[in-house]
Amino acid sequence: MSYDNHTPTSRLRSVIDRVGFPHLLTATLALVAATILLGIAAKATGSGLACEANWPQCDAGPYNLLPGSLPSFYEWFHRFVAMFAGFAIIGSALAAWRLPDVDRRVAGLLVLGMVLTPVQVALGRETVQQYTIDILSLHFWTAVLIFTLFLVATVLVWAPRLTGTHVIGALALGIVALPAHVVLSPVIGSELSSYSPTMQMTQYGVTLVLLGAAIVAAMIGRRRFTGRVLVPLLAAPPLVVGVLFFGRQAINPALETPYLVAAAALLVTFVAGIVLARGADATRDTETPLSP
Repeated sequence: MSYDNHTPTSRLRSVIDRVGFPHLLTATLALVAATILLGIAAKATGSGLACEANWPQCDAGPYNLLPGSLPSFYEWFHRFVAMFAGFAIIGSALAAWRLPDVDRRVAGLLVLGMVLTPVQVALGRETVQQYTIDILSLHFWTAVLIFTLFLVATVLVWAPRLTGTHVIGALALGIVALPAHVVLSPVIGSELSSYSPTMQMTQYGVTLVLLGAAIVAAMIGRRRFTGRVLVPLLAAPPLVVGVLFFGRQAINPALETPYLVAAAALLVTFVAGIVLARGADATRDTETPLSP
């Protein structure tokens, strides 16, 4: 299936011809990830209400459209990037829906992400006007859901070009990222006196890397491997969600143990996935007849 060679029949198709649908989708995914991380930064620095509870305006400039202080800049910049992410989400979804050679599964995922975007915008407004824990949590998890939808769609688009080597690479990336996630968490308490905004933003960045690694390994693994190799690969994504869920709560001492258990289980899963995937690749190479 080709995404890069189209007969220009519309302005939309002409743009996709120049950019390439997979690259457009990848750029949109990056914007969604950036929006999430900037939202974490705004929350961690206490900047969510810095625009004086104005939305979508801020607290300075003509019609209060600009930020008046560094804290309000964090919130304003989060909204600014989110606006472009929203446009990219809509553009990607419409392109996928209108282009006949885009996988219908991809189109469905992107349209669902587009439908959730206004909901996410409304939740973003409520975090400013009400700022309750429940609304903040719903705002965050909706963002993660949109990110996951676009991540799965992006993997589907690039899947024909990905191999078992990419599965092993994704698992290795997960093994490297997971200890960083634990080190950056408040679980280590005595060694890090405060859960700083920089630590929070970095940890959530690592979380998105973990989620990406797990989903790539699971989706491409299903295409490239069979049998017991798939067990750890398919177990990795839900375990990452568990790490994310308990990691968000790990500042509560009662939830430190579930977080560490989930992280340990995920590490074992990543290691087992690499061992089994490498073994399957070695077996396949052995069984492949040599050319005469």
